[in-house]
Amino acid sequence: MAKNKTSETAVNVTDFINSFVESEQKKEDSLKLIALMRDWTGFEPKMWGPTIIGFGSYHYKYASGHEGDMPLIGFSPRKAEFSLYVYAPTEDTKHLLDNFGKFKMGKACIYIKKLSDISIPVLEQLCKATIKYLNENHECACRD
Repeated sequence: MAKNKTSETAVNVTDFINSFVESEQKKEDSLKLIALMRDWTGFEPKMWGPTIIGFGSYHYKYASGHEGDMPLIGFSPRKAEFSLYVYAPTEDTKHLLDNFGKFKMGKACIYIKKLSDISIPVLEQLCKATIKYLNENHECACRD
């Protein structure tokens, strides 16, 4: 079976931000996201793959037999916009997007240009709802 491209690495998160992120605003927003997600999850940030900053982890297994580990929540400060890995599509979370702010929805993430475009309290609710969903549906580092 093929190895997952996205796995936890030993790369230092601050070193990654300083070497990868060009815009000062994006660096500032990245550091703010790290502080918020650390607070919301209780986990320290870790690099996953070459560009994802993740918090905590969970184990998934599909009916096909494919399985792996992923961060509970995370983000990537990509050149054009941030990719936020913070959303589990449940009935409880769908309505939160109505008040989230300026974003685009991808298949597995939410895209934003900058933190000032979105509601931080709604982001917190999305993150916590996603952690709750993952805790209830997967083997998860967020369990006590």
